[in-house]
Amino acid sequence: MTEQTIKPDILSMSLDELKAFVRSLGEKDFRAAQLYGWMQKGAAIEEMTNLPAAFRAKIAEAAEYRLPKIAEKYVSKKDGTIKYLFSLIDGECVESVFMRYEHGNTLCVSSQAGCRMGCKFCASTLRGKVRDLTASEILGQVLAAQRDTGERIGGVVMMGIGEPLDNYDNSVRFLRLVSCPEGLNIGLRHISLSTCGLVPGIRRLAEENLPITLSISLHASDDATRGALMPVNNAYPIKELLAACRDYFATTGRRVSFEYTLIGGKNDSLPQARALAKLLKEGMHATCHVNLIMLNEVAETGLSTVARKNAEAFRDELCRLGVNATIRRRLGSDIDASCGQLRLRHTEKADEKVN
Repeated sequence: MTEQTIKPDILSMSLDELKAFVRSLGEKDFRAAQLYGWMQKGAAIEEMTNLPAAFRAKIAEAAEYRLPKIAEKYVSKKDGTIKYLFSLIDGECVESVFMRYEHGNTLCVSSQAGCRMGCKFCASTLRGKVRDLTASEILGQVLAAQRDTGERIGGVVMMGIGEPLDNYDNSVRFLRLVSCPEGLNIGLRHISLSTCGLVPGIRRLAEENLPITLSISLHASDDATRGALMPVNNAYPIKELLAACRDYFATTGRRVSFEYTLIGGKNDSLPQARALAKLLKEGMHATCHVNLIMLNEVAETGLSTVARKNAEAFRDELCRLGVNATIRRRLGSDIDASCGQLRLRHTEKADEKVN
Protein backbone atom coordinates (compact mmCIF):
# COMPACT_ATOMS: atom_id res chain seq x y z
CA MET A 1 0.00 0.00 0.00
CA THR A 2 1.28 3.46 -0.83
CA GLU A 3 0.62 6.80 0.85
CA GLN A 4 -2.28 7.33 -1.56
CA THR A 5 -5.63 6.86 0.15
CA ILE A 6 -8.35 4.71 -1.38
CA LYS A 7 -11.20 6.44 0.46
CA PRO A 8 -11.43 10.06 1.67
CA ASP A 9 -8.90 10.63 4.45
CA ILE A 10 -10.92 12.48 7.09
CA LEU A 11 -8.02 13.28 9.45
CA SER A 12 -6.28 15.13 6.60
CA MET A 13 -9.32 17.40 6.17
CA SER A 14 -9.87 20.88 7.53
CA LEU A 15 -13.13 21.45 9.39
CA ASP A 16 -14.72 23.04 6.30
CA GLU A 17 -13.61 20.11 4.14
CA LEU A 18 -14.99 17.67 6.70
CA LYS A 19 -18.33 19.48 6.73
CA ALA A 20 -18.56 19.19 2.95
CA PHE A 21 -17.75 15.47 3.15
CA VAL A 22 -20.32 14.84 5.88
CA ARG A 23 -22.95 16.72 3.87
CA SER A 24 -22.17 14.41 0.94
CA LEU A 25 -23.23 11.55 3.21
CA GLY A 26 -26.56 13.24 3.91
CA GLU A 27 -25.62 14.51 7.38
CA LYS A 28 -25.70 17.95 9.03
CA ASP A 29 -22.73 20.21 9.67
CA PHE A 30 -22.98 19.81 13.45
CA ARG A 31 -22.17 16.12 13.03
CA ALA A 32 -18.96 17.10 11.26
CA ALA A 33 -18.08 19.44 14.13
CA GLN A 34 -18.65 16.62 16.62
CA LEU A 35 -16.56 14.22 14.55
CA TYR A 36 -13.79 16.79 14.17
CA GLY A 37 -13.68 17.40 17.92
CA TRP A 38 -13.30 13.70 18.64
CA MET A 39 -10.56 13.30 16.04
CA GLN A 40 -8.60 16.17 17.56
CA LYS A 41 -8.53 14.15 20.78
CA GLY A 42 -7.10 11.13 18.98
CA ALA A 43 -10.21 9.08 19.71
CA ALA A 44 -11.13 5.90 17.85
CA ILE A 45 -14.45 5.96 16.00
CA GLU A 46 -16.04 3.53 18.46
CA GLU A 47 -15.22 5.96 21.30
CA MET A 48 -17.24 8.79 19.75
CA THR A 49 -20.23 8.07 21.95
CA ASN A 50 -22.26 11.22 21.24
CA LEU A 51 -22.43 10.25 17.56
CA PRO A 52 -25.22 7.89 16.48
CA ALA A 53 -24.06 4.34 15.82
CA ALA A 54 -25.43 4.56 12.28
CA PHE A 55 -23.36 7.68 11.57
CA ARG A 56 -20.21 6.06 12.99
CA ALA A 57 -20.79 3.02 10.83
CA LYS A 58 -21.29 5.26 7.80
CA ILE A 59 -18.00 7.07 8.47
CA ALA A 60 -16.13 3.80 9.02
CA GLU A 61 -17.45 2.51 5.69
CA ALA A 62 -16.99 5.65 3.59
CA ALA A 63 -13.71 7.09 4.90
CA GLU A 64 -10.20 6.30 6.06
CA TYR A 65 -9.16 7.39 9.54
CA ARG A 66 -5.36 7.10 9.66
CA LEU A 67 -4.67 7.38 13.36
CA PRO A 68 -1.32 5.74 14.22
CA LYS A 69 -1.19 3.09 16.93
CA ILE A 70 1.53 2.75 19.54
CA ALA A 71 3.59 -0.33 18.68
CA GLU A 72 6.40 0.29 21.19
CA LYS A 73 7.05 2.92 23.84
CA TYR A 74 10.18 3.69 25.85
CA VAL A 75 10.50 6.21 28.69
CA SER A 76 13.88 7.64 29.64
CA LYS A 77 14.79 7.19 33.29
CA LYS A 78 17.14 10.16 32.94
CA ASP A 79 14.83 12.93 31.78
CA GLY A 80 11.36 11.53 31.06
CA THR A 81 11.76 11.70 27.29
CA ILE A 82 9.38 9.25 25.59
CA LYS A 83 10.16 7.47 22.33
CA TYR A 84 7.26 6.03 20.36
CA LEU A 85 7.27 3.55 17.54
CA PHE A 86 3.96 4.09 15.75
CA SER A 87 2.34 1.49 13.53
CA LEU A 88 0.58 2.85 10.44
CA ILE A 89 -2.41 1.54 8.50
CA ASP A 90 -0.28 -0.66 6.23
CA GLY A 91 2.04 -1.98 8.92
CA GLU A 92 4.86 0.49 8.25
CA CYS A 93 6.38 2.05 11.37
CA VAL A 94 7.71 5.50 12.18
CA GLU A 95 9.14 7.14 15.27
CA SER A 96 8.23 10.16 17.36
CA VAL A 97 9.96 11.59 20.42
CA PHE A 98 8.13 13.44 23.21
CA MET A 99 10.44 15.91 24.97
CA ARG A 100 9.79 17.95 28.10
CA TYR A 101 11.32 21.41 28.42
CA GLU A 102 10.83 24.21 30.94
CA HIS A 103 8.77 26.12 28.38
CA GLY A 104 6.53 23.14 27.56
CA ASN A 105 6.35 19.87 25.66
CA THR A 106 7.65 19.33 22.14
CA LEU A 107 7.15 16.37 19.82
CA CYS A 108 9.58 15.37 17.09
CA VAL A 109 7.58 13.82 14.23
CA SER A 110 8.41 11.75 11.16
CA SER A 111 7.29 12.71 7.65
CA GLN A 112 8.20 9.56 5.69
CA ALA A 113 8.56 5.84 6.28
CA GLY A 114 12.28 5.64 5.66
CA CYS A 115 14.32 8.22 3.77
CA ARG A 116 16.08 8.36 0.40
CA MET A 117 18.46 11.23 1.13
CA GLY A 118 21.36 8.92 2.02
CA CYS A 119 23.05 10.97 4.77
CA LYS A 120 25.95 8.83 5.95
CA PHE A 121 25.45 9.39 9.69
CA CYS A 122 21.70 8.75 9.87
CA ALA A 123 19.93 5.49 10.76
CA SER A 124 16.71 6.61 9.05
CA THR A 125 18.15 6.24 5.57
CA LEU A 126 19.86 2.86 5.92
CA ARG A 127 16.96 0.99 4.29
CA GLY A 128 15.86 3.76 1.97
CA LYS A 129 12.44 5.31 1.60
CA VAL A 130 9.34 3.11 1.58
CA ARG A 131 6.70 5.81 1.20
CA ASP A 132 5.54 9.29 2.14
CA LEU A 133 3.26 9.81 5.11
CA THR A 134 -0.09 11.47 4.59
CA ALA A 135 -0.79 14.70 6.44
CA SER A 136 -3.09 12.70 8.71
CA GLU A 137 -0.30 10.26 9.61
CA ILE A 138 1.98 13.14 10.59
CA LEU A 139 -0.78 14.85 12.57
CA GLY A 140 -1.77 11.52 14.10
CA GLN A 141 1.62 11.24 15.80
CA VAL A 142 0.88 14.46 17.69
CA LEU A 143 -2.65 13.35 18.57
CA ALA A 144 -1.55 9.90 19.73
CA ALA A 145 1.33 11.22 21.85
CA GLN A 146 -0.82 13.90 23.45
CA ARG A 147 -3.54 11.36 24.22
CA ASP A 148 -1.05 8.87 25.67
CA THR A 149 0.74 11.37 27.93
CA GLY A 150 -2.32 13.39 28.87
CA GLU A 151 -0.17 16.50 28.42
CA ARG A 152 -0.52 19.31 25.92
CA ILE A 153 2.08 19.44 23.16
CA GLY A 154 2.96 23.06 22.50
CA GLY A 155 5.73 22.65 19.95
CA VAL A 156 6.60 20.42 17.02
CA VAL A 157 9.88 19.69 15.25
CA MET A 158 9.76 17.98 11.86
CA MET A 159 13.12 16.31 12.39
CA GLY A 160 12.18 12.64 12.64
CA ILE A 161 12.37 9.97 9.96
CA GLY A 162 12.22 11.32 6.41
CA GLU A 163 12.83 14.59 4.58
CA PRO A 164 9.77 16.88 4.96
CA LEU A 165 10.45 18.79 1.72
CA ASP A 166 10.63 15.49 -0.17
CA ASN A 167 7.01 15.05 0.97
CA TYR A 168 6.17 18.69 0.38
CA ASP A 169 2.38 18.77 -0.06
CA ASN A 170 1.64 16.52 2.90
CA SER A 171 4.11 18.39 5.12
CA VAL A 172 2.57 21.77 4.32
CA ARG A 173 -0.98 20.44 4.82
CA PHE A 174 0.14 19.05 8.19
CA LEU A 175 1.50 22.46 9.19
CA ARG A 176 -1.83 24.08 8.38
CA LEU A 177 -3.82 21.37 10.18
CA VAL A 178 -1.74 21.28 13.37
CA SER A 179 -1.89 25.08 13.71
CA CYS A 180 -5.61 25.36 12.96
CA PRO A 181 -7.46 27.29 15.73
CA GLU A 182 -10.32 24.78 15.67
CA GLY A 183 -7.85 21.93 16.09
CA LEU A 184 -4.67 21.60 18.15
CA ASN A 185 -3.88 25.28 17.63
CA ILE A 186 -0.10 24.85 17.98
CA GLY A 187 1.45 28.18 17.01
CA LEU A 188 3.50 28.07 13.84
CA ARG A 189 6.26 30.00 15.58
CA HIS A 190 6.64 26.98 17.84
CA ILE A 191 7.21 24.62 14.90
CA SER A 192 10.54 23.85 13.22
CA LEU A 193 11.02 22.09 9.90
CA SER A 194 14.39 20.53 9.23
CA THR A 195 15.64 19.90 5.70
CA CYS A 196 18.86 18.43 4.35
CA GLY A 197 18.83 21.21 1.75
CA LEU A 198 16.27 20.66 -1.01
CA VAL A 199 16.57 24.11 -2.54
CA PRO A 200 13.36 24.06 -4.66
CA GLY A 201 11.38 23.09 -1.56
CA ILE A 202 12.93 25.88 0.50
CA ARG A 203 11.97 28.41 -2.16
CA ARG A 204 8.39 27.06 -2.32
CA LEU A 205 8.11 27.11 1.47
CA ALA A 206 9.12 30.76 1.62
CA GLU A 207 5.95 31.63 -0.31
CA GLU A 208 3.56 29.68 1.94
CA ASN A 209 3.17 32.42 4.57
CA LEU A 210 3.94 29.97 7.37
CA PRO A 211 6.03 31.64 10.12
CA ILE A 212 7.83 28.46 11.14
CA THR A 213 11.53 28.09 11.90
CA LEU A 214 13.52 26.65 9.01
CA SER A 215 16.39 24.43 10.13
CA ILE A 216 19.09 23.47 7.63
CA SER A 217 21.09 20.29 8.15
CA LEU A 218 24.48 21.69 7.11
CA HIS A 219 27.11 19.53 8.87
CA ALA A 220 30.08 20.89 6.90
CA SER A 221 31.53 24.17 5.65
CA ASP A 222 32.85 22.97 2.28
CA ASP A 223 31.33 21.02 -0.58
CA ALA A 224 33.85 18.16 -0.49
CA THR A 225 33.18 17.32 3.15
CA ARG A 226 29.44 17.91 2.91
CA GLY A 227 29.15 15.92 -0.30
CA ALA A 228 30.86 12.95 1.33
CA LEU A 229 28.42 13.06 4.24
CA MET A 230 25.28 14.18 2.40
CA PRO A 231 24.65 13.17 -1.23
CA VAL A 232 22.08 15.97 -1.58
CA ASN A 233 25.01 18.40 -1.72
CA ASN A 234 25.89 17.06 -5.17
CA ALA A 235 22.57 18.38 -6.45
CA TYR A 236 22.40 21.56 -4.35
CA PRO A 237 25.89 22.68 -3.25
CA ILE A 238 26.46 25.00 -0.33
CA LYS A 239 26.55 28.25 -2.32
CA GLU A 240 23.16 27.50 -3.90
CA LEU A 241 21.73 26.38 -0.55
CA LEU A 242 22.81 29.55 1.25
CA ALA A 243 21.34 31.69 -1.52
CA ALA A 244 17.98 29.99 -0.94
CA CYS A 245 18.34 30.56 2.81
CA ARG A 246 19.07 34.26 2.29
CA ASP A 247 15.99 34.57 0.10
CA TYR A 248 13.93 32.67 2.68
CA PHE A 249 14.94 35.15 5.36
CA ALA A 250 14.28 38.11 3.05
CA THR A 251 10.79 36.81 2.24
CA THR A 252 9.68 35.61 5.67
CA GLY A 253 11.75 37.66 8.13
CA ARG A 254 12.34 34.41 10.03
CA ARG A 255 15.87 33.62 11.21
CA VAL A 256 17.32 30.45 9.72
CA SER A 257 18.86 27.86 12.03
CA PHE A 258 21.71 25.60 10.95
CA GLU A 259 22.18 22.12 12.38
CA TYR A 260 25.75 20.84 12.56
CA THR A 261 26.35 17.29 13.76
CA LEU A 262 29.87 16.90 15.11
CA ILE A 263 31.47 13.72 13.77
CA GLY A 264 34.87 12.66 15.05
CA GLY A 265 37.62 13.20 12.49
CA LYS A 266 35.22 14.43 9.82
CA ASN A 267 34.02 17.95 10.62
CA ASP A 268 34.99 18.72 14.22
CA SER A 269 38.33 20.56 14.04
CA LEU A 270 38.84 24.17 15.06
CA PRO A 271 39.92 25.15 11.52
CA GLN A 272 36.57 23.76 10.36
CA ALA A 273 34.82 25.86 13.01
CA ARG A 274 36.58 28.94 11.65
CA ALA A 275 35.65 27.99 8.10
CA LEU A 276 32.01 27.55 9.18
CA ALA A 277 31.94 30.97 10.83
CA LYS A 278 33.41 32.59 7.71
CA LEU A 279 30.92 30.76 5.47
CA LEU A 280 27.86 31.85 7.43
CA LYS A 281 28.96 35.43 8.02
CA GLU A 282 29.73 35.91 4.33
CA GLY A 283 26.97 33.71 2.94
CA MET A 284 23.95 34.73 5.02
CA HIS A 285 24.34 38.50 5.56
CA ALA A 286 21.85 38.03 8.42
CA THR A 287 21.64 36.74 11.95
CA CYS A 288 21.55 32.95 12.11
CA HIS A 289 22.00 30.30 14.74
CA VAL A 290 24.11 27.13 14.72
CA ASN A 291 22.76 24.19 16.68
CA LEU A 292 25.65 21.83 17.37
CA ILE A 293 24.70 18.18 17.78
CA MET A 294 26.92 15.52 19.26
CA LEU A 295 26.50 12.52 16.98
CA ASN A 296 24.28 9.77 18.35
CA GLU A 297 26.33 6.82 17.20
CA VAL A 298 24.76 4.19 14.93
CA ALA A 299 26.87 1.04 14.63
CA GLU A 300 26.05 0.52 10.95
CA THR A 301 27.55 3.87 9.91
CA GLY A 302 31.01 3.36 11.41
CA LEU A 303 31.07 7.02 12.49
CA SER A 304 31.92 8.22 16.00
CA THR A 305 30.92 11.20 18.10
CA VAL A 306 33.21 13.73 19.79
CA ALA A 307 34.10 14.40 23.42
CA ARG A 308 32.04 17.06 25.17
CA LYS A 309 35.12 19.26 25.60
CA ASN A 310 35.71 19.18 21.83
CA ALA A 311 32.12 20.19 21.18
CA GLU A 312 32.47 23.05 23.64
CA ALA A 313 35.71 24.20 21.98
CA PHE A 314 33.99 24.17 18.57
CA ARG A 315 31.07 26.19 19.99
CA ASP A 316 33.36 28.68 21.72
CA GLU A 317 35.31 29.26 18.51
CA LEU A 318 32.09 30.02 16.59
CA CYS A 319 30.93 32.41 19.31
CA ARG A 320 34.34 34.10 19.41
CA LEU A 321 34.01 34.76 15.69
CA GLY A 322 30.54 36.27 16.08
CA VAL A 323 28.31 33.32 15.19
CA ASN A 324 25.64 32.40 17.72
CA ALA A 325 25.99 28.71 18.59
CA THR A 326 24.72 26.31 21.21
CA ILE A 327 25.13 22.58 21.85
CA ARG A 328 21.85 20.71 21.67
CA ARG A 329 20.80 19.16 24.94
CA ARG A 330 20.92 15.37 24.64
CA LEU A 331 17.59 13.90 25.68
CA GLY A 332 16.66 10.24 25.94
CA SER A 333 20.20 8.96 25.54
CA ASP A 334 19.26 5.76 27.39
CA ILE A 335 16.41 4.91 24.97
CA ASP A 336 18.08 5.46 21.57
CA ALA A 337 16.16 8.69 21.05
CA SER A 338 17.92 9.63 17.83
CA CYS A 339 15.63 9.05 14.87
CA GLY A 340 15.66 5.83 12.91
CA GLN A 341 17.30 3.47 15.40
CA LEU A 342 14.08 1.99 16.80
CA ARG A 343 12.50 1.56 13.37
CA LEU A 344 15.68 -0.09 12.08
CA ARG A 345 15.66 -2.67 14.90
CA HIS A 346 11.95 -3.31 14.41
CA THR A 347 12.40 -3.85 10.67
CA GLU A 348 15.35 -6.19 11.20
CA LYS A 349 13.32 -8.27 13.65
CA ALA A 350 10.45 -8.47 11.16
CA ASP A 351 12.88 -9.66 8.46
CA GLU A 352 14.23 -12.35 10.80
CA LYS A 353 10.71 -13.68 11.36
CA VAL A 354 10.05 -13.82 7.62
CA ASN A 355 13.32 -15.63 6.94
